[in-house]
Amino acid sequence: MTAPLLLHVYPTFDVGGAQVRFAAIANRFGARYRHAVVALDGRSGCLERIAPGVPLEMVASPVTKGEALPRTMLAIGRLFARMKPDLLVTSNWGSIEWALTRLARPSLPHLHTEDGFGPEESGGQFRRRILTRRVALRNSTVVVPSRILMQAALERWNLPARQVHHIPNGMDVSRFSPDGAAADAGPPGQAPLIGTVAALRTEKNIGRLLRACALLRRDGVSLRLAVMGDGTERPKLEALAGELGIAEVVRFAGHMPDPAAAYRGLDIFALSSDTEQMPFSVLEAMASGLPVASTDAGDVRHMVAEENAALVVAQEDGALAGALRPLLQDAELRSRLGTANRAKALQDYDQETMFQAHAAVIDRTIGRTTLATAA
Repeated sequence: MTAPLLLHVYPTFDVGGAQVRFAAIANRFGARYRHAVVALDGRSGCLERIAPGVPLEMVASPVTKGEALPRTMLAIGRLFARMKPDLLVTSNWGSIEWALTRLARPSLPHLHTEDGFGPEESGGQFRRRILTRRVALRNSTVVVPSRILMQAALERWNLPARQVHHIPNGMDVSRFSPDGAAADAGPPGQAPLIGTVAALRTEKNIGRLLRACALLRRDGVSLRLAVMGDGTERPKLEALAGELGIAEVVRFAGHMPDPAAAYRGLDIFALSSDTEQMPFSVLEAMASGLPVASTDAGDVRHMVAEENAALVVAQEDGALAGALRPLLQDAELRSRLGTANRAKALQDYDQETMFQAHAAVIDRTIGRTTLATAA
């Protein structure tokens, strides 16, 4: 029997939380599903995460950004007719036109994954987008990784509870073990090394982390900082480090396909985002046995160990500096919180639980719609 064809639509297929999760699920189940991936911006950096033997093809987007909605929907409809997928899988607001087009094809099962909102909605969801999701997702299966998104789907988008599934992100805890070879991604020196792993985009607000480090240095606190990731904000951030007078203690390490060894070289993990849901970087840091200093974004406060929760603080430069300060000055505290975070990662965020939950939702969505159509 031919494996079901899953047509995935991503605003981008560069490395990011949703894309990394998809790669892990695809690798876990191998030939159980066939995958076709549309990257609306044409970028495909996450292909490096796909294991050999996984049946996956990249499909050119049939639409051009900025086209009128009727033309866009006609082009998407033609692709549906040509490919005849067994399941449409859309990701976030950027693929909403595909969900709208699917409304005219109720026999096509649809699974929508929502991982959060862009910087433009960091202060709240746009009413137009709320109303559009109510329409586009009314007969779809929806999967979210965070409590905040679950609440939004039920209370703002008015989706039936039976259609919405909360599946927390999981990861390979053994791969990010504190044991094994470590790589120092920071600048030379002996001071404690803070690290962050993020796409260098506006909503990640790495500038806040740089300013927090500058405040600490002004107070005589020794530190080093490794920024792992790349993106459009990098030149601006490098310039900011120079303006703040901290360039000598900051290294922009760029994109790292496998950051596990770099996590092991850190003393502290920092997250400075304005908006998140359930960031993989925090899970990876926890599994690596690191303490976490973070802004209060998404589910981070609930993700970390109870002992670490006090270091999840307001989205302010000074507050983040205040969370980092005790960790920089107390090695025993770093060790204790890192051990607690590792224990929670082992207990709550095993990837196999996530894998099986996603596979069950995929199979149920395909089977339920097929049975309904046959009836």
